[in-house]
Amino acid sequence: MYLAAYICLLATLFFSLAGGAVGTAQLWQGKTSELRWLEYAQAAGSLCLLVSSGILMYALVISDFSLDYVANYTDRALSLFYRCTAFWGGHEGSLLFWALMVSVCGTAFLFTRTYRSLSAETKSWFLVFFLAVMAFFGLLLSTWSNPFLRSLPAPADGYGLNPLLQNPGMIFHPPLLFLGYGGFVIPGCLALAQAMSTQKDPMHWIEVARPFTLTGWLFLTAGIVLGGWWAYMELGWGGYWAWDPVENASLLPWLIGTAALHTCLMETRRGKLHRVNIFLMSLTTVSAFFATYLVRGGVVNSVHAFGGNGTGPYLLFFVLAFLLIISVISLLAKDENAKELGGLETREGFVVMTVWLLMAIGLIILLATLWPVISTLWSDRSMGLDQHFYNSVCLPLFTVLLALLLVCPWIRWQGGTRNWRRLVIVAAACCGALVIYWRAGVTQALPLMSASLSTALLVSMGLLLMEKSVRAWRPSLMACIVHASLALVALGISFSGPYKQEVEMELARGGVARVGQYEVTLLNLYEGRDATFEFIEAELQLASDGKVIGTISPQRRLYDKFPSSAFSEATTYPSLGSEFYVTLLGINGGRAVLRMSSNPLVNWLWIGGALMSLAPFIALGRRRRPENQSAED
Repeated sequence: MYLAAYICLLATLFFSLAGGAVGTAQLWQGKTSELRWLEYAQAAGSLCLLVSSGILMYALVISDFSLDYVANYTDRALSLFYRCTAFWGGHEGSLLFWALMVSVCGTAFLFTRTYRSLSAETKSWFLVFFLAVMAFFGLLLSTWSNPFLRSLPAPADGYGLNPLLQNPGMIFHPPLLFLGYGGFVIPGCLALAQAMSTQKDPMHWIEVARPFTLTGWLFLTAGIVLGGWWAYMELGWGGYWAWDPVENASLLPWLIGTAALHTCLMETRRGKLHRVNIFLMSLTTVSAFFATYLVRGGVVNSVHAFGGNGTGPYLLFFVLAFLLIISVISLLAKDENAKELGGLETREGFVVMTVWLLMAIGLIILLATLWPVISTLWSDRSMGLDQHFYNSVCLPLFTVLLALLLVCPWIRWQGGTRNWRRLVIVAAACCGALVIYWRAGVTQALPLMSASLSTALLVSMGLLLMEKSVRAWRPSLMACIVHASLALVALGISFSGPYKQEVEMELARGGVARVGQYEVTLLNLYEGRDATFEFIEAELQLASDGKVIGTISPQRRLYDKFPSSAFSEATTYPSLGSEFYVTLLGINGGRAVLRMSSNPLVNWLWIGGALMSLAPFIALGRRRRPENQSAED
């Protein structure tokens, strides 16, 4: 069975290489007569990946420990649910899952009406690029990242799944990221294909790939937000974003993809930035592979990186080769109807500034993430950059981004104010929020400014939604909700980070501590055992304004399969205001060692992130632009 699964991986490599070679030869000769064989090759490769994935899932379900992957990431005590999710819990399985998601997106695209409307040459170019990506996956999976290696005789039990991964956040976080990466492969390859094709297509690639672009973006957004929630709830340190290399790796494609969405708007609405769109959309796909290189290439250290598997040099070669190809194609792409961009005072200028800002943030994060590697060029010791650097450099740029989004809707495409009365209301809302927050005690400059701009952005989007033409056109409605959701996220970040109140202390039974608005009493300490771990548990009573509001019980766990490390299970008392968060660090002489914090508005970050992830579903249907909508709107 496992030999058949491995043969399927080899078949994926063969079909992808054969299809790509046939397509390249045909296009070199100016022919497209064998297009159907390219489609067959793509479908056959996808079917082989599906079979391999099904066999790996079956092995996980039945706990066949003769398979190294099953033994390394599961054990007999692990529940069926977590055994299934171990599919993407390790390096080899997660790479197979990513390849499967890419193939699923590619197969789905072949059955769309818009794909059938493309010219034969564009289809051929698309499949050549797509099959090149699939061939690379096939090469990795059949060589350095084979998930079907076996050990005989089989061990009696497996090593178990990392307790940090036994959390709902990590169950859904990786699949959503891989779905996002897979979705962006379609527009990336299609943009290159239409740029290379000499035949005229009835639809532009932006419109053809729009469903995959939007779903790729929403899944990627959801994956990042859910990853932040996992870090907040599972790692036990009370934060949600540490600028960890792996966190940064997923943020890079999101920043580039978001920039590409804005430049695509410029082309669909204004007929501009044709070459830039091709480059940015395909760069989003490349950046996903570079993110994989950071995570799996052993380049940087992280709490959830997969190093030491030998794939690093090959991933880097693929990224550099693909980057060279997309750069050349983008430079050679022609647009006979190209127009000059408007000045910075126009809406075009604001969109361009937004794009440049997103790309600048991405470049800073990239260089800072690689700084331990870069610094070795002139120093014997690698030097990393901590959270202070990222917060000092990136957060001010994100604040400027809020200001651009605040003003942009009220500027005409050709310059001038579209509705000066509403722009005055927005400006007044910003000033009023600034005064209110200042009097409420928000005196740090950056949180004060970002919170004020976030509040004004909510007002701005509310005023925009009052316009019937905006509500009637789904892309505009989606954009309003996304920007309003971003304002909620920014509002949560503005307060939950700088104004978090945190204490670390020991409490005896009956001891009382004060954390922000909460009064915490340690009622009792327990020791116990679950099926797979021993634990100590602190029972805490929470009171606010003199009234008892609840009881929470954080735990400290020692897993049987991971005896050298203790894991904290943080507990929260949720609130839309200031949320109480506690971690049990241990016991010292019968006293509980606790880290407790009061995190203001942190849940607005998750609410905003959820809305931001759901909003693109609005624009997935057929777009019908209102007849009365002005070109200047």
